[in-house]
Amino acid sequence: MTERAVESISVAADPGTVFAVAVDLEDYPEWVGDLKSVVVTERDQKGRPLVATFRAAAFGRSSTYTLRYDYDEAPTVLSWVMVEGDLTSKLDGSYRFEPADGGTLVTYQLEVELRVPIPGFVKQRAAQRIQGTALRELKARAESLS
Repeated sequence: MTERAVESISVAADPGTVFAVAVDLEDYPEWVGDLKSVVVTERDQKGRPLVATFRAAAFGRSSTYTLRYDYDEAPTVLSWVMVEGDLTSKLDGSYRFEPADGGTLVTYQLEVELRVPIPGFVKQRAAQRIQGTALRELKARAESLS
């Protein structure tokens, strides 16, 4: 069963700055607490990451997953789909960046499906934790650069 969560946060930085932080995947380990490494294996013609493999702390162990990014709606939307994962069979999502009150309203949508059978409320909590942490860390990073 897929768990889907949507959450938004206001960031005191312009949409271009927030988008730039979100696409700079190789810097994620510097500011994303649970992320151990990111390796970009494919880029588009503009040099933006298309395919990247992440290693993160999850459920008391290390998890590896590969995401494919889509820039069709950039710089308003950055979306991705999971290509491969060891603990997840789905980890698809998007960030939407909208100008708001001199800053940016960032909306994060995430769909998570775990390979291991666990209760739905645990999966929902995991999705919300991933999402909440990602938004807070993205906010802190973007605001530190503004």
